[in-house]
Amino acid sequence: MKQLIDRIKLIEQEQRRRQSSPLSRYNKDKVHDKQMAFHRCVKRNRWVFGGNRSGKTECGAVETVWLARGIHPFRQNKPDVSCWVVSLSQQVQRDVAQQKVLYYLDKSWVRDVVMVSGSKSSPEFGIIDYIVIDNVFGGTSRIAFKSCEAGRDKFQGTSLDFVWFDEEPPQEIYEECRMRVLDRNGHIFGTMTPLKGLSWVYDEIYLNRHNSKEVWYEFMEWSDNPFLDGSEVEFMSQSLSEEALQSRRYGRFTQSSGLVYAEFGEDNVIEPFDVPEAWQDAISVDPGLNNPLSAHWYARDFDGNVYVIAEHYEAQRDVAYHAESIKRICERLNWKKDRFGKLSVLMDSAANQRTLNGRRSVAELFSDCGITVNTRVDKGLFSGINRVKALLRPQSGPPRLFIFSCCVNMIREIKGYFWGSGDVPVKRNDHAMDDLRYYVSNLADRPCDPPVESWVQRDKQRLMRRLRGGAL
Repeated sequence: MKQLIDRIKLIEQEQRRRQSSPLSRYNKDKVHDKQMAFHRCVKRNRWVFGGNRSGKTECGAVETVWLARGIHPFRQNKPDVSCWVVSLSQQVQRDVAQQKVLYYLDKSWVRDVVMVSGSKSSPEFGIIDYIVIDNVFGGTSRIAFKSCEAGRDKFQGTSLDFVWFDEEPPQEIYEECRMRVLDRNGHIFGTMTPLKGLSWVYDEIYLNRHNSKEVWYEFMEWSDNPFLDGSEVEFMSQSLSEEALQSRRYGRFTQSSGLVYAEFGEDNVIEPFDVPEAWQDAISVDPGLNNPLSAHWYARDFDGNVYVIAEHYEAQRDVAYHAESIKRICERLNWKKDRFGKLSVLMDSAANQRTLNGRRSVAELFSDCGITVNTRVDKGLFSGINRVKALLRPQSGPPRLFIFSCCVNMIREIKGYFWGSGDVPVKRNDHAMDDLRYYVSNLADRPCDPPVESWVQRDKQRLMRRLRGGAL
């Protein structure tokens, strides 16, 4: 009987110990909304751009332990998991990623620890090569630690289930790690503070220049972490320069010249919905032959809010191809036609010019394909940019310019549109920015059309006036 009581006490003690473990406390008490969004995401290339102390490394370590242990609450778990934790240097590995992983690993799960230097009895004080832990499916998982300073050659030849990058790695190591997870249909994730400016991560992940459906990211900042002291946050915010504040607090990419549309935010991007026919406004086109032709469909509600609802964006195609593509999208949207029964688009006045190599202008070529071109657009660069800025972020109230998430090329361009010398943006990847400016400049002085009243609405208004004693 005594042995049974002692056994029950041991079980109860073990349950209390596990409930009070760091991993259990994280899941119950410490995880915040942005961290949970990261854990729930099932994309194969996930990144957190976070300020210092925003909780980004915490969620990376927990994700690693969950996956290696086989207890991830939101992903398909596997037995015998093999993974890498990649740090910039061995010193950073020891002080940051390694420390966090050890903190969340229950010692009873650890089967073996292999060291590069130091004692396996006190691994937190040395450099770990890899840790072998029990997986809940009955096998073992291996968490190996890698350092970018070792070079690309040390990242070859292994097949992995996932890789965690703690801070931004060199691009060559990132590409090598992508190859390591290929045959296992694995995934990678990164947690970093963007201190290197507009690096390859900016193009590859934030701008998603390949339009990969598996790329996902989010920003974490100090206010997302409820466990940071408010007075300390205020003190640190006042002591940092604006550029340092953007990266170290908000996790934002910065460069000295600055974004043209710094007003653009995630709340300007919305999921597509069925746009009422009465909102259809205009198609704006920036023509290109070798460069991309950028065409976007714009809608405008009765409050003056602008919606970019569809796009055609393609390079190295002739006018006939683009015209047919535009017609197909118009047919899908049931897009309005002009009073002559033809489609009409806004376009740069340069479309009227004829070159030495062609006897017909771009506008004439589109007309031959059944699309009327309106080249009477305001091309003023500075005024057009200011009008776009005012829609993205008015001085008061919510945004008035919204881009459907399916318009990936416009979103990518607007996030990578930077000032050059003076008040002129860098002339690179700006085709959607031009057609956006043509459209916004064209509507600036045009009043918003009021909704057309049906006979039911007019009859209702007459009845209301009669009840109030007014004239019919």
